Amino acid sequence: MRCEYFEADLCRSCTHLRTPYDEQLTAKQAAVEERLSVPTWLPPVASAEERFRTKAKMVVAGTVEDPTLGILDAAGGGTDLRGCHLHVPAIHDALPRLAAFVTNARLTPYSVPERRGELKHLLLTANRDGRLMLRLVLRSTEALARIRKHLPDLLSDLPLDVVSVNVQPQHAAVLEGEHEELLHGATLPMPVNDLVLPLRPQSFFQTNTDVAAALYRQAREWAGEVAPSSVWDLYCGVGGFARHLAAPGRRVTGVELSEAAVAAAQESAPEDTRFVAGDAVTWVRDQDPADAADLVVVNPPRRGLGPDLCASLEATRPAHLLYSSCNPVSLARDLEAMPGLRPVRGRLFDMFPHTDHAEVLVLLERRT
Repeated sequence: MRCEYFEADLCRSCTHLRTPYDEQLTAKQAAVEERLSVPTWLPPVASAEERFRTKAKMVVAGTVEDPTLGILDAAGGGTDLRGCHLHVPAIHDALPRLAAFVTNARLTPYSVPERRGELKHLLLTANRDGRLMLRLVLRSTEALARIRKHLPDLLSDLPLDVVSVNVQPQHAAVLEGEHEELLHGATLPMPVNDLVLPLRPQSFFQTNTDVAAALYRQAREWAGEVAPSSVWDLYCGVGGFARHLAAPGRRVTGVELSEAAVAAAQESAPEDTRFVAGDAVTWVRDQDPADAADLVVVNPPRRGLGPDLCASLEATRPAHLLYSSCNPVSLARDLEAMPGLRPVRGRLFDMFPHTDHAEVLVLLERRT
């Protein structure tokens, strides 16, 4: 893939762009095998080399008349990346119209060096049908009336299922704040394999939907082999693993901190599947050992599970554990902290081509 931003030294996010993709994948597989003691590795799951990102996190800078949507340079000025080759076509096509919306609604881009302005980020998500969810991250609600005034025109131009405003008042490297206000719609349906997952603002979902679908299929296959009667899905988000592992006669419980994600997941939950809003560490610690699941699925943030949750999982003694990790370093640390579980097999899922980031799924079983 050739990228004019990379060649002009405007964006270096794709650090390995000049390396042929098959060589990237081979090097990434070798790195995870060196880091993780897993006896059997399945072939890695490759991504498309471009047009795979179904989420865009665009920093807004510049001026009202000439906004930039992209990243900040070393001085805090904006670098426009509307033509980024990683975004799926629906996002690529929407970004110029969103830049025009910034101008029409007089949304002053936030200036990091000057600590003034209103609009900080545009967060855009697309499903495979080209439908969109737009979140505008603002410093305050000062611009809310103007956004509402110009929103009908935007809705007529773009296939938006959800539009919301997020308020992030801090001058800090924080993407979004706690307060979210819905302006249009509520849920973006995300078709994945044979399911439709409900995505709401502030709900986590993978950036590369095609590779995520392969990840869920692999988890379903391995769960089918061990045939658990009960499953816990910790850090479940909108229920991707929980929904894929649901089966007749199998009790599935998803645990997620985001109440919005839990509410959306519960609306479409099949029989014997429930979702709970809460901290995974606290929730597992509070469970009666007699009610422990046969299979536990974990999909933690980059920091991993941590010693407390690892200790609780060791104490509950599940027969099997599926660990989906976006950070092999924290994964290796957590596996060492759970000596009662033995890695059986693993697989690399390349969510982020052209980078060192690696998503790994590992199946573990209880040592006898």
